[in-house]
Amino acid sequence: MPAETWSYDVIREAGEVILRINLDKYPYTPSLEDDSVCMSKTIDILLQVGEVTRIVYYQKRDYEYDYSQVQFLLEIARLYNRLVRQKAITGYAAMGTAPEGCTRCYNRRYAFIQNVVLKLLKSDPIGACVELRRELRREKIRIERVIDKRCVPCMQQYINVLEYLIAELGKTALVKIADPYLAGYKIGDRTIYRRIFRPLIKPDFMFTRLMASYPLGAEEIDTYMVDNTEVTIFSLPNTIQNLYHIMPPEFKLNEDKYEILDTARKIMAEHKPKKAEFVDPERMRQVFYNVGHDLIEELAASRNVRLRTKEIDELTHILVRYTVGFGLIEVLLQDEKVQDLTINSPMGHTPIFIIHADHADCKTNIIPVRAEAESWAAKLRMISGRPLDEANPILDTELALPGTRARVCVITSPLNPTGLAYAFRRHRDKPWTLPLFIANRMINPLAAGILSFLIDGTRTMLVAGTRSAGKTSLLAALMVEIMRKYRIITVEDTLELPTNALINMGYNIQSMKVRSALARGGTEVAADEGIRTSLRLGDSALIIGEVRSKEALALYEAMRVGAMANTVAGTIHGESAYGVFDRVVNDLGVPRTSFKATDIVVVCNPIRSADGLHRWRRVTQLTEVRKHWETDPSLEGGFVDLMKYDTKTDQLEASSDLINGDSDVLKAIAGNVKEWAGNWDAVWDNINLRAKIKERLVEYAKKSKMMDLLEAPFVILSNDYFHRISDKIREEVGFLDSKRIYFEWNEWLKRAVKKKKL
Repeated sequence: MPAETWSYDVIREAGEVILRINLDKYPYTPSLEDDSVCMSKTIDILLQVGEVTRIVYYQKRDYEYDYSQVQFLLEIARLYNRLVRQKAITGYAAMGTAPEGCTRCYNRRYAFIQNVVLKLLKSDPIGACVELRRELRREKIRIERVIDKRCVPCMQQYINVLEYLIAELGKTALVKIADPYLAGYKIGDRTIYRRIFRPLIKPDFMFTRLMASYPLGAEEIDTYMVDNTEVTIFSLPNTIQNLYHIMPPEFKLNEDKYEILDTARKIMAEHKPKKAEFVDPERMRQVFYNVGHDLIEELAASRNVRLRTKEIDELTHILVRYTVGFGLIEVLLQDEKVQDLTINSPMGHTPIFIIHADHADCKTNIIPVRAEAESWAAKLRMISGRPLDEANPILDTELALPGTRARVCVITSPLNPTGLAYAFRRHRDKPWTLPLFIANRMINPLAAGILSFLIDGTRTMLVAGTRSAGKTSLLAALMVEIMRKYRIITVEDTLELPTNALINMGYNIQSMKVRSALARGGTEVAADEGIRTSLRLGDSALIIGEVRSKEALALYEAMRVGAMANTVAGTIHGESAYGVFDRVVNDLGVPRTSFKATDIVVVCNPIRSADGLHRWRRVTQLTEVRKHWETDPSLEGGFVDLMKYDTKTDQLEASSDLINGDSDVLKAIAGNVKEWAGNWDAVWDNINLRAKIKERLVEYAKKSKMMDLLEAPFVILSNDYFHRISDKIREEVGFLDSKRIYFEWNEWLKRAVKKKKL
């Protein structure tokens, strides 16, 4: 085998010592677990190099063994070195006091010790231990049966050497782990090594490393496909954390395709996208896709590799993902069940963690490295136009990828002393709707009916909750309830609301992006100025992405101006109605009397199971804010719950105040409608009609297995027909006859679904 086959480099970076071994010309796949030659040669190199923290074999793909696995080999290398220096062991001639002129046992024993210590210890240390133990048993039997007693001292000395070697090997972590599996062990069988050594694999064109093999002893609890990527969820032994394991198509390519991709990436890397190109990431990706598609076709032809159009398309998507895209982050965010994604520093040491819709907190089999993290940061700086450096160690922005959107928060030094760290919040591809929330049990039909009634009643609302409670998703669903004929202005520092999707569905929306509350100056307009500007842009509903800082004063100014005319709504952190009041007044400096401009506080909170292993998103309070209090609304009856979450029924329950019609907000809405003024029964009837329609839509979708009926396009159409039918019947009979409205709407639903099926 040529010497260059095992050439190596030692790379020192970020406190790590990485041994990279070149196996491009090695005829077999590099593998400590499967290849005894690979293990032996690696220990030889470790004897020369000394301490390392990672070992990487590169051969089209990188095969990487992490710190804990490298320590097993280093321990064996140190033992080998120590034993070789002890000539009394490897030289054996000086080991015992044999009878003069007696050499009949010497050659066999010498050859055995030489084989175990000099050869087997490096290539199969577990096998070496097993061989020593078996030899010891044989020698103990021989010494008991020996006839010539002059042989006893020599035999005993040999037994002592065997026991010493066994004891030294038994101290190593590798043998300790393997010990329970050694019964019936066959020399050359590498099964045990496969339990211990499991490399991370990375193709040449990638930075991110991936644990490709399935974990031993794990139980498969779920599996599904996301495009061409296989997703498997495992329950891991000895931990309550599940493993989210993916096998994307780039890890299943043959060598010809790998070579084509790697060459294409190197060529494409020569063109560094400019900041101006990132202004329109979608167009830039399309340009790179077209160039990459032609390039892959040319490379395949030059190598006489026949590729179908579908294969070229797949390779091009992969190429774009690893040049101007975000690599395996894109694969994760394409999974609709992935809600949150976190990447902790220092890079290369820990896997990506996610929150899964069905399996909660999971770790993944993906480990990104520093080079990729720095590439992402550079792209996010260009996309957002916001800084990320020592003076501005926080970057809050949004990321639009094919088929998905996400909010991204990046931190770096000095805030994060170990480098870059990321948090991605995945947004649903389509806007959430109230029927979808009913189907997911976040709200019940009555709550949906009340929220729909409040939106049509142009009330001011704050959607409150803890982090990851679903505030922005619920706010988006409330936007869907606003009739398309009204104009909407959104104000956000990070674009999370589904404005583009709603615009494509016919909404009249003007979106405004303002400076992040975390940013230190810059060219962007401050949030409070953005809100005040919205008041000069004409008659519009106002939706605020999140109330974080001094823009709260401007928001309450907008609420007071917009009261009784347009819906004003936003999100804010707070776990109860009083928590919202406390934050708005005491933390954000809004005058107490101004807080009365809030009509409704909707509180979302995650509900946890008793064992702490599961959590579900629920709306836990629907509270109105009355206007007669002076100092503390909590003590003076300023907060009245219309609905409150009941843990026993796992849903919102109507309060006695709501049932009895004791709601100032709902009465105020009724007071502006001729048919409802002073008639609580008519108001209650209309709320229940809306609830019944939402519930019917969910039932119909589940029964017909057409869950897209709950998506925004159909829900908006349903809302349009509800209002159109209501107006028609009011004109015909002089009032809103709920029975006739429901009947005609239900008939429309049947026709619409039938048409949709055709």
